[in-house]
Amino acid sequence: MTLPLPAAAPTLLSEPRVRWPAGATLGEGTLWSVRRQSLYWVDILGRTLYRYHPATDAREQWPFDEEISALAERAEAPGLLVTLRSGFALFDTDTGRVQKLHDPEAHLPGNRFNDGKCDLQGRFWGGTMDFGCTEPTGSLYRFDAKRHCEKVFDAHFAVTNGPTWSLDGRTMYFNETAQQRIHAFDFDTATGAISNQRLWLRFAKDDGHPDGMTTDADGRLWIAHWGAACVTCHDPVSAKELLRIALPTSHITNVAFGGPELRTLFITSARFELTDEQLAAQPLAGALFSVEVDARGRPATAWEG
Repeated sequence: MTLPLPAAAPTLLSEPRVRWPAGATLGEGTLWSVRRQSLYWVDILGRTLYRYHPATDAREQWPFDEEISALAERAEAPGLLVTLRSGFALFDTDTGRVQKLHDPEAHLPGNRFNDGKCDLQGRFWGGTMDFGCTEPTGSLYRFDAKRHCEKVFDAHFAVTNGPTWSLDGRTMYFNETAQQRIHAFDFDTATGAISNQRLWLRFAKDDGHPDGMTTDADGRLWIAHWGAACVTCHDPVSAKELLRIALPTSHITNVAFGGPELRTLFITSARFELTDEQLAAQPLAGALFSVEVDARGRPATAWEG
């Protein structure tokens, strides 16, 4: 049996740059649109969708009537698939129209959707969580092109984050944020079934909590640290830390590669749960940041529905 070679450590090419000092309560949902050459992101608790155009520094935003948490572009139609507190919906950024599709947890009014993205086959995966971040009520759902929704993993996590996948798509990583754990699963690319759950990485006590994450074109995982003011890059097999990027605020929430060559790492943050004293010391809490690294991302897969 041939063991995979360790991933090379990437290099930081710039200091973090503030792209949008939005003061988001809970910045999340990073998605680079190759079609629009812009970054979508959200303020979950602020109920707002943002779109940032790096080439012109143009900024757009759309308010929502409820929490919006994650999104994917549609492959064959304009607009986005989004997760709201009330489930899956379509949103047209040109018209502002929201079309609700399915709420798999209408029986759990204390839950909401959190992080999510599409797998390489164009199926959207969205995790739910307890709104109060304490009860173990989170699950993972798969929403396919036929608008069929299936609970794939009854996680019993208080806070879910991720997922992301290995370069070949055969391993899925999913975060048990409150317990500082990242789990790996075998992933059947044809059926979307998951199996063989195992612990992939446990954060150290003082290293914050694993939040949003992404996989680069070399298979390395980039993970946002809630409560530890950083993003780290890891070997996909050993989970060894390869690079750490320090940020000027504590609650780092999500990451996505973007830019014309997918070489800019965009990073969201949050003001949520920071005290008045902490906010005074962290005036950039809730901002959108970017940093240049000698790594390249992968284009986000669009939802096939």
